[in-house]
Amino acid sequence: MIFRVLIPAILLTGMFSCGQAPEKTGSGNLPGKKEMAELNRYLIQKDRERIESYIERRDLKMNESPSGLWYQLKAEGEGDFLSDNDRIRMEYNCSLIDGRLCYSSDEDGIEEIVLGRTDIPAGLAQGLKMLKNGGEAILIMPPHLAFGLKGDGKRIPARSVIVYEIKVERMNK
Repeated sequence: MIFRVLIPAILLTGMFSCGQAPEKTGSGNLPGKKEMAELNRYLIQKDRERIESYIERRDLKMNESPSGLWYQLKAEGEGDFLSDNDRIRMEYNCSLIDGRLCYSSDEDGIEEIVLGRTDIPAGLAQGLKMLKNGGEAILIMPPHLAFGLKGDGKRIPARSVIVYEIKVERMNK
């Protein structure tokens, strides 16, 4: 007799408990949106301090764009500013903020790209559009404008500040 009452009670309890939200298991340690925003602000500030220290040590005269790209135009160039769909040749040195050379057109060859169609870091695309044919610049990109949280998987580590020294030539005008 007890089984006739107990078994249906267990089944009913099981059916109604299935609709409940599962308990949190281990996810209580994940940061929320507020904590992530604070962490991002902290990391951006630390990157800014590293960049400003680099600029000061080298006595560079740099400007900062609203996105956080630091740039010094060594030679603006001639004609119209570069824009999307322009085919360009780019001589470059790409290094980490500690001075280690990562890539260079001397070693890897002059890069030919089509702006807006070639996959390049956002900071580089932004900086190239500040130049004209024959333009030269130094660009300092914080991680969010360079290779981000992962790096490039080859020579640029995760969360790296990148320094580009570039010279461009427009090929299609």
